[in-house]
Amino acid sequence: MTIKPLIILPDPLLREHSKPVEHIDDGVRKFARDMLDTMYDAPGIGLAAIQVGEPIRMLVIDLAKEGEEPAPRIVINPEIVTSGEDRSIYEEGCLSIPDYYAEVERPATVRVKYLDEHGKPQEVDADGLLATCLQHEIDHLNGVLFIDYISKLKRDMVMKKFKKLAKDRPPSRMVG
Repeated sequence: MTIKPLIILPDPLLREHSKPVEHIDDGVRKFARDMLDTMYDAPGIGLAAIQVGEPIRMLVIDLAKEGEEPAPRIVINPEIVTSGEDRSIYEEGCLSIPDYYAEVERPATVRVKYLDEHGKPQEVDADGLLATCLQHEIDHLNGVLFIDYISKLKRDMVMKKFKKLAKDRPPSRMVG
């Protein structure tokens, strides 16, 4: 079990576009398990690789409620192929923006194609929380944060708060 350090706003890595995973091997699968361990430890329901410092197109999700059997999903090279016209609003939070929540409006349904941890093509028609979570994590892979969906005034306040907090904490990763 390896818990990875989380990348926290305003780290510029969160704005980078992640590159596709070229080969799915034991190293990728181990990294996915480390991501799951990190997500469970946080605790959270979704985590993109970029949030632990790896700009690759991979995310993990587990929407099992407390007391339910874990239901982890490893999603590699995801792509939203269709979005429904209906909209839904969820209060979202983010492990990279701790203790901040805001209502975000997104498509209520999406179809996502991806590769599983064995390289097998998968497709999921998602609605509800799964649709929101997939969109949130895929946004991370594209350098988009959920605060980009809120008003500029609120977003500026969040950025100011996290820039101030960043000055008071040690760097979250090594620069190399």
